[in-house]
Amino acid sequence: MGQALGCIQVDQSNVAIREHFGKFDDVLDPGCHCLPWCLGYQISGQLTLRVQQLDVRCETKTKDNVFVNVVASIQYRALPEKAQDAFYKLSNANSQIQAYVFDVIRASVPKLELDAVFEQKSDIAKAVEEELEKAMSAYGFEIVQTLIVDIEPDVHVKRAMNEINAAARQRLAANEKAEAEKILQIKRAEGEAESKYLSGLGIARQRQAIVDGLRDSVLAFSENVPGTTAKDIMDMVLVTQYFDTMKEIGASSKSSSVFIPHGPGAVRDVASQIRDGLLQAGST
Repeated sequence: MGQALGCIQVDQSNVAIREHFGKFDDVLDPGCHCLPWCLGYQISGQLTLRVQQLDVRCETKTKDNVFVNVVASIQYRALPEKAQDAFYKLSNANSQIQAYVFDVIRASVPKLELDAVFEQKSDIAKAVEEELEKAMSAYGFEIVQTLIVDIEPDVHVKRAMNEINAAARQRLAANEKAEAEKILQIKRAEGEAESKYLSGLGIARQRQAIVDGLRDSVLAFSENVPGTTAKDIMDMVLVTQYFDTMKEIGASSKSSSVFIPHGPGAVRDVASQIRDGLLQAGST
C-alpha cells in the first residue's frame, strides 16, 4: 500500500536497498521515505543490522586419531556503511560463514591431541574469528564474537575417558585406605606393646608384693610363735593359698569342671609337691 502511494517505511535496526530501473541507487535508513515508483524506483529488499548467531557443527579428527564434533557459535552483523556489499555480494551469508568455520577447525584441530583440544578451545575460537573477520569484512559483515561452545568426542571415547578417570580415583582411594589401615595397625601394635609392657610391670610388682608379704609373714610368725620353723610356716601358707584357690574356683560362674584330690592327705601332698618343685627349681 505504501509503495502504491509512493511511500515506504523502514523499521528500526533495518536498512532498505533502493534500486532505479534495476540498478542500485541508495541505502534507506529507518523511517519513512518517498519512493516514486512511476519514475522507476523500487525496493529490492531489506537488510537487518541486528546481531545474528549461527551455530556450526563440524566433525573432525584430532592428532591422536579421535573423531570429535566441534560446535562453534558465530555472532555477526551487517555493517550499515557496507550494506550494499552485504546485500549484493553474498547470496547466503550463513553458508559462507559455515564454509570458513569448517576450513579453520579442520586445519587446527588435527594438530592437537584430544586433551589439548579441550585446553586450547579459546585459541581455536580466536583462529576462527580472525579468519572470518578477514574474509567477511570484504562482504560487509562484522564478526562480533566466536565461541567454541561444545566439544563432543565419540561416545566410546567418552566412556573410556570416564573409566580412566574412575580408575584413577579408585586407585587414589585405595592408596588412602591402605595408608589409613597402616596407621591403624601401627597404632594398634603400639597400644598392644604398651599394654603388655604395663601388664608385665603389674605382674612383676604383684609377684614382688607376694614375696615381700610371705617374707614378712614368716618373720612375724617366727617371732610370735617360738619353736616354729620356716618349713612349718611355709606349709601353713601353702595350705592357706590352696583353700583360697579352691574358694575362687567354686565362686566363679564360668569355671569348667576341675577334678582334684581333696582332703588332709591331699593337702599335704600338694604342699609337698609345691615345696619340692620350688627346691628343685632353686637347686638348678
